[in-house]
Amino acid sequence: MHKADLVIIGVCVGVAVGIFLASLAFFGIRWYKRRAHLRKCAIDHGASTLPIRENGVDTSNILSESFPNSVTVKVLTYPAKSSPRSKWNKNSKEDIVSASGLPRYSYKDIQKATRNFTTILGQGSFGPVYKAIMPAGEVVAVKALASDSKQGEIEFQTEVSLLGRLHHRNLVNLVGYCVDKGQRMLIYEYMSNGSLATFLYNEEKHALNWQERLQIALDISHGIEYLHDGAVPPVIHRDLKSANILLDHLMRAKVADFGLSKEEVYDGRNSGLKGTYGYIDPVYISTNKFTMKSDIYSFGIILFELITAIHPQQNLIEYVNLAAMSSDGIDEILDKELVGECDPEDARSLARIAHRCLHKTPRKRPSIGEVSQAIAKLRQRRLVREDSTMSFAAEEFSGVVGCIELQQNQLKKMTSIAES
Repeated sequence: MHKADLVIIGVCVGVAVGIFLASLAFFGIRWYKRRAHLRKCAIDHGASTLPIRENGVDTSNILSESFPNSVTVKVLTYPAKSSPRSKWNKNSKEDIVSASGLPRYSYKDIQKATRNFTTILGQGSFGPVYKAIMPAGEVVAVKALASDSKQGEIEFQTEVSLLGRLHHRNLVNLVGYCVDKGQRMLIYEYMSNGSLATFLYNEEKHALNWQERLQIALDISHGIEYLHDGAVPPVIHRDLKSANILLDHLMRAKVADFGLSKEEVYDGRNSGLKGTYGYIDPVYISTNKFTMKSDIYSFGIILFELITAIHPQQNLIEYVNLAAMSSDGIDEILDKELVGECDPEDARSLARIAHRCLHKTPRKRPSIGEVSQAIAKLRQRRLVREDSTMSFAAEEFSGVVGCIELQQNQLKKMTSIAES
């Protein structure tokens, strides 16, 4: 009986230990699967793709419409995976806007600030843009989401989530938002001089001089450099174009419209093709993979716009390729407003920088930091040359004044001799 009791006890203990180990294994596997699922959701959210705008109207310019013939490309080569936050629902909306840390305004506040939405500045696929004066007196631009704009809802979420944490002097600042009474609005700092495209292609605007164009190119490069090298994680803009470059009252440039932007995720996955025709990297079209070097390509196009004032949708690349056949070919397509005002060698130097940005092999394109340094050196060289010219002119003026004083002294001596 004693041995039988021991056997029974041993069996019970063995069963208990087995159940315990099985429970550990079960909960361990469940915990591992749950953690893997959360990691996958995080990756999917970080790499989720955003649909492209369907029309060619400027959807980002806070102050004016884009080039009238602008079109946009929408080609989904691969089926995009849906993300839990890609749908506009109450939870995702509240999560995104509350996490941004931006001031939230009521519909009545915006209605009063825009004088009942009568001070319209422009219209895009996202919706109308209004000028507003806030209670504290600051002037802002309010971009309202059209009620029938499905893509604008996703852009709204993207801009709030990104611009809530991105702050740089060369990025248009998002100062608040409104989610009230079924309305969604973004509130930006007011850029009084509109878009770069307006200055390049609207004859009613004054022509930009070469110094202004160099400064604008440098400002844009600093904005992109912050996105690529300063933001954590890095951000790819994905829709750089002259219509998305806004100018303040001092003609300083800021990058705008982050509706198509995404944080860089090295997961090797393909995404839907999106962007604006004329600015899209050909490698991106063929591989369906957008990288920082695709932003560099788009910036190279903007540099050639500054040099030539030829819109990308007016065969800019064909003109550039023809001009590249000779060392001074860029002189033939230089903006007529710059002829005689710009040193041809300066234009050729900037064109060489732009050519490097358009290299057909992405890895051979420079980083935005290298581009920024090259433009800064070009601008500094021009300033030094201007200072030297002014110094030489001042020396000549001083010499002339000295000669006049010497002649006056001699005349006085001769007069005194004659009198004596």
